[in-house]
Amino acid sequence: MSIESNFNGSADGFADTQEYVTFKIANQLFGIPVLKVQDILSWHSITPIPLAPPEIAGSLNLRGRIVTAMDVRRRLGLPPANKGKSMSIVAEHDGELYSLMVDTVGEVLALKPNDFERNPPTLDPTFREYSSGIYRLDDQLLVVLDVNRLLDYGAEQAA
Repeated sequence: MSIESNFNGSADGFADTQEYVTFKIANQLFGIPVLKVQDILSWHSITPIPLAPPEIAGSLNLRGRIVTAMDVRRRLGLPPANKGKSMSIVAEHDGELYSLMVDTVGEVLALKPNDFERNPPTLDPTFREYSSGIYRLDDQLLVVLDVNRLLDYGAEQAA
């Protein structure tokens, strides 16, 4: 199923919003900008990659393209999930496709940029490392992940 924005940014009132695809990992709500999302996948068979970093679950074949599958839960230092079938958000980084394995995919939220906040000092340090900021929603905190930082292995090796 491909993601397409339901908001056209015209006179319907959504011109002054940022859109995020939301997902949950360990009951925490996360979001990434909708423009970074290429596809949403249900469970796929993943082939392990020898000697890959621990958060790289393997690779999968998506319509003839090899896609690296990242276990975002492991990347964020969260405990392993129960052996259920995860979903994936396919995102592009430096010309390559990555499958971001998450617990569940939610909806596309259109949020006002004025409501966006910098990461609070109380936010988990690992979340802060990969987050560009937060939105305080009525009933929960939305942590906005920076896809480029999440997928940038070159920066880690240079450090």
